[in-house]
Amino acid sequence: MKKGYRRLIALTLFFAIMLSPLLAQDAAKILKKMIKAQGGEKVLSSIKDSMMTGTMEMIQMGLTGSITMYQKEPNMMRMDAEVMGMTITQAYDGETAWMINPQTGAAEELPPETSDDMRRQALGNDALLHPEKYGITYTYKGKEKINGKDYFVLEQVFSDGFKATLYVDPDTYLVYKTKARTTNQMGVEVEAETIFSEYKKIDGVMVPQKLTIYQDGEEFMTMTITEVKFNTGLEDSFFKMPD
Repeated sequence: MKKGYRRLIALTLFFAIMLSPLLAQDAAKILKKMIKAQGGEKVLSSIKDSMMTGTMEMIQMGLTGSITMYQKEPNMMRMDAEVMGMTITQAYDGETAWMINPQTGAAEELPPETSDDMRRQALGNDALLHPEKYGITYTYKGKEKINGKDYFVLEQVFSDGFKATLYVDPDTYLVYKTKARTTNQMGVEVEAETIFSEYKKIDGVMVPQKLTIYQDGEEFMTMTITEVKFNTGLEDSFFKMPD
């Protein structure tokens, strides 16, 4: 009995070792087609910064507002939102994540959990084109059926060990959904899902015009993009925390 059990373990390890390179190859092929679907390496690498403006609705709180998101290659981001007459600013300058406290108007560094999330979110097209530079790996996990349709499933692992799951449409090779365990605004760990829809080609790049965000299975927020601009000449100082 023990001999048979050991043989089963050995066979399992053997097939796992043999399959790993194949799964990596499948992930590389899907990633290559994803890049092509989004606009191609030449177009994506030509984008040095981006600005997206739109509206948002926080479902559970019954609040609406406007939002503008900025990104500069390779790893800077900023978000300015207006809700109930308050301006909320959060940013990552490549080293420090910070926010403007809407109550005091003072700039504050964000806690480590939020900083880690923003550091990953700040990664732009260069991280997609050259994930190895940023310690990011992709593994193909097979297919998963969503609403009667099979999607490719990729596991994305960052250099700090953080994992996210990407669901890729096999017809368009555009990302349909992402899922990951993350920390919400209250510091509580939740399973966050974002669904990307209504893709539109803008200056050669496929951009989702609607994002629907779920937390632990409940709809949390929707964002509708109304304007997208590329290469507006954003300065590094725009992302720096004020003194």
